[in-house]
Amino acid sequence: MSLRSRINTPEEHGSRGEDGHLVASYRAKLLEEIDLAEMSSLAAAERRARLERVLGHIISREGPVLSTVERSQLIRRVVDEALGLGILEPLLEDASITEIMVNGPDAIFVERGGRVEQLPLRFPSHDQLMQTIERIVSTVNRRVDESNPMVDARLPSGERVNVIIPPLSLTGATLTIRRFPRSFTLHEMTGLGSLDEPMVYLLAGLVQAKFNVIVSGATGTGKTTLLNALSGLIPETERIITIEDSAELQLQQSHVIRLESRPPNVEGKGQVTIRDLVRNSLRMRPDRIVVGEVRGGESLDMLQAMSTGHDGSLATVHANSAEDALMRLKTLASMSDVTVPFEALHDQINSAVDVLIQLTRFPDGARRITEIAILDSHGAEPYRLVTVARFNAQPMTPDGRVHGAFAYFPLPRRTADRLYMASQPIPQAFGVAQSPLELATREAR
Repeated sequence: MSLRSRINTPEEHGSRGEDGHLVASYRAKLLEEIDLAEMSSLAAAERRARLERVLGHIISREGPVLSTVERSQLIRRVVDEALGLGILEPLLEDASITEIMVNGPDAIFVERGGRVEQLPLRFPSHDQLMQTIERIVSTVNRRVDESNPMVDARLPSGERVNVIIPPLSLTGATLTIRRFPRSFTLHEMTGLGSLDEPMVYLLAGLVQAKFNVIVSGATGTGKTTLLNALSGLIPETERIITIEDSAELQLQQSHVIRLESRPPNVEGKGQVTIRDLVRNSLRMRPDRIVVGEVRGGESLDMLQAMSTGHDGSLATVHANSAEDALMRLKTLASMSDVTVPFEALHDQINSAVDVLIQLTRFPDGARRITEIAILDSHGAEPYRLVTVARFNAQPMTPDGRVHGAFAYFPLPRRTADRLYMASQPIPQAFGVAQSPLELATREAR
């Protein structure tokens, strides 16, 4: 076997046991020559540079003879193993990868462009995978072992990490790293086909007119990306409080307070839930409350906030349709420790929720708004969802693409009146019969 095949390209790291043995050998030699006390005093970039220099001297002194490319690949691999996350390092540096999924030491998958693919990579052993996992969770002062086999955390660099190990995982140690792309504006999202210009102007008007908006969709449909874009439309003069399990929103306004929940420590104490943060935020004089995702009893507190003076709040929920989102909100609110009859929760949702935006990820990886619906019912009335925009998909083409067109429908009169009173224009595509409020104003003149 040639030396080049033993070192491998970055895309082939860890795919052979002999390659892993070569890296492990040089890693051991590197650790013998460095001063760990001195290394701990250096910044991360200086530490990596120092290790690369020392390893370069070792290779020059002990061989073998390598080409420039082979030498740089070997140095990077060994330093990644000693300092970073080994074969995961190149994946974390690849901006096109949005999710890394490690299903045991022998199976590594990534998501690119909305599509999942398996890579020809593997960890040399289960122990090596566990060392990588322990290195990741230690950066957030967590631990993973048989007594604590599940960890959900956010890395300092922003990635969301989930770990589950045996005996709970029969597949072996499983690691999922979710990365978040840069924030997009609504106009930028039109270039991706997620929505179009009339919908951009409608959503901008709804947010600025302080409609309460729920973004709904399944996992990976882009709920956080859209929520971030909608949050960017909130006026600079307003005080915004964001509440998340893992801080992902990237608001650019100056008056933003970011709150993040906290799991219990190893003794099972110190937990701070989303619900605790929602309750506390009401005492912080918010103009807007943005909840990354409602998934439990905090739904009731969020609904109460929306219907008692905190208009313009935004949140996301897991659901497959706008109708399902309403039912899920009712179910989640019933999980609160406050016993509320289902009928009262129905009335609460009718009073609190104004707009539901449904997102869907299509087989070709495209993420689109497939429905914008206005909740036009009130009080004890049955839910009356009025669809004002919909994506009509066509059958998938032979190349796996999904095409279609957006359709628009008139806005409900109450919605049109609220937009008018907030001085927000109604896009022509959503035109309604002349608003009574507008007509009355013109007659008064």
